[in-house]
Amino acid sequence: MVARELRSRQVLRYGKNALQARRWPPFDLGPHMLYVAYLASAELHCHLALGWPLPSNVIDCFAEFRTLTNGLAPPRGRGLLGALAWFGLDGMAAGEKSGWRELILSGGPWSSEEQLGILDYCQTDVDALDKLLPRLVHALSSRPHWLAALLRGRYMCAVARHGASQHPLRYGNL
Repeated sequence: MVARELRSRQVLRYGKNALQARRWPPFDLGPHMLYVAYLASAELHCHLALGWPLPSNVIDCFAEFRTLTNGLAPPRGRGLLGALAWFGLDGMAAGEKSGWRELILSGGPWSSEEQLGILDYCQTDVDALDKLLPRLVHALSSRPHWLAALLRGRYMCAVARHGASQHPLRYGNL
């Protein structure tokens, strides 16, 4: 897991063993905090697998990008790389991203070099989201939809819970 606190700019990096040793997330999830992710259900699945609570307030930039591009066909798709391209921002090459994702989904065990590479890969997504978020906020700022955005974030929490209930063994093992 890699996360960035937007105000302090502090980056948190935790490998699989360090995450499994934590009984609580290394960041606040309370009602005064905002949890931002791209396709948040993946991060929320991780919370559930670790036995952590889900955040009170979620903004899923995937859902917000879908809202912005509803009825359009973004040339590079609707994933994080497509959203970055939509706004003219650089991102990791699609083939490289796919390779890291496949390695992660293999479940390990991973060598020390692979573990470091996975954290570096995760950080590229965090860095990309950090670049995307201000552009997305600006593009959507003319729309009075932030309460709806929080409702879409709640929906992603429900999606994560449903996935965990349908596949308890999958989400019980990181």
